[in-house]
Amino acid sequence: MPSYHLDHLVLTVQDIERTCLFYQQVLDIASVSFGAGRKALQLGQQKINLHTASQPFSPHARHPVPGSADLCLVTETPIPVLIERLHEHGVVILEGPVQRTGAQHTLLSIYIRDPDDNLIELANVMT
Repeated sequence: MPSYHLDHLVLTVQDIERTCLFYQQVLDIASVSFGAGRKALQLGQQKINLHTASQPFSPHARHPVPGSADLCLVTETPIPVLIERLHEHGVVILEGPVQRTGAQHTLLSIYIRDPDDNLIELANVMT
């Protein structure tokens, strides 16, 4: 059976700069430039490429729309520290902390929305 891992995924957004600022300022995730002026959010060895809804990079999903993603980002930053940081930036926590089942571990998670209303789960691995 073949082995796979995630290299990147694409997030369709209304405004790339607004998205980069949110992820940089609120979640401390770096944005990077690549190719011919394209932008992505760097997550270790993976990245989230950003496409605008008005000009998606081809090829793209059949119906790329902002707010349709549901992502789980695992972090070593403790959930209480994340909660404090989110409150400082006026970000509403929709749910959590709650225990969830991840791909390989049990997670302690909180849920927020990014500027495009994508659901973002922020999680710590429970030991």
